[in-house]
Amino acid sequence: MATPIMSDVTTEGIRVGARAYYLPEESEPDKHEYYFGYRILILNSSSHTVQLLSRHWQIIDGSGTQQEVAGDGVVGEQPILEPNRAFKYASFCKLPTHWGTMEGHYRMRREDGYEFDVQIGRFWLTTENQA
Repeated sequence: MATPIMSDVTTEGIRVGARAYYLPEESEPDKHEYYFGYRILILNSSSHTVQLLSRHWQIIDGSGTQQEVAGDGVVGEQPILEPNRAFKYASFCKLPTHWGTMEGHYRMRREDGYEFDVQIGRFWLTTENQA
């Protein structure tokens, strides 16, 4: 069975698609440094304007070591998405193994002040995936 390099999950009308790829030119396998890029697309299919406040990632490498990464916004931004608008960005992570997984959530706030978590489905980071 192939590993999913993509995920696509919708939570309360906010759709998050994620796709990973290996960065061989940045990686140094002899030093146990594997770099993986990922692209995220966030689409607001709800009838409310929302703002992305923060992110929380759970990253697990091939040896089972878990790392939590959390912080405000994404790539230095806290984008506001009106209905039927999207935001996309790219980022990367480094692992000590040639494969792992990522999943997590974004904290969002609607214009009426309601806050909720939007799931980012699990996707695989593997050296078999090229950009």
